[in-house]
Amino acid sequence: MEPRFEALVVHLILDGKTEEALEKLAKHYNVDIPKIKVGLPKGNRSKALGCYATKNQTIYVLNSDVLRDPFTILHEFYHHLRTSPDSMHKGTEKLANKFAIEFIEASRAPRIKYAYTITFNDSLQRRDTNSPS
Repeated sequence: MEPRFEALVVHLILDGKTEEALEKLAKHYNVDIPKIKVGLPKGNRSKALGCYATKNQTIYVLNSDVLRDPFTILHEFYHHLRTSPDSMHKGTEKLANKFAIEFIEASRAPRIKYAYTITFNDSLQRRDTNSPS
């Protein structure tokens, strides 16, 4: 995967730009852009934060707070990615979780590398490796 792309998608979701994130994901994976709606479909009695309906290619989220939840949005996008309008989910929950986690981990990757040195008095000191020594 591409860590910069993954991190961008996560940050867009966290910033409340979920539709933009879904557009970028759809373009990246060459699939239709899924619709997104607040409120779970009628008859859905699960305690899930979100679900994906293949029939209308829609990601449903429990409430507007979930629109800023990268795990749920990416998990449901995975189901969109792995289905077609006339089929059932091809991706398992485990794989959808893994897909979401990969994006989230990429967004947490350190932007600055640090070097650690031990001084003569055995104290640990952090030194920014991007600045002169």
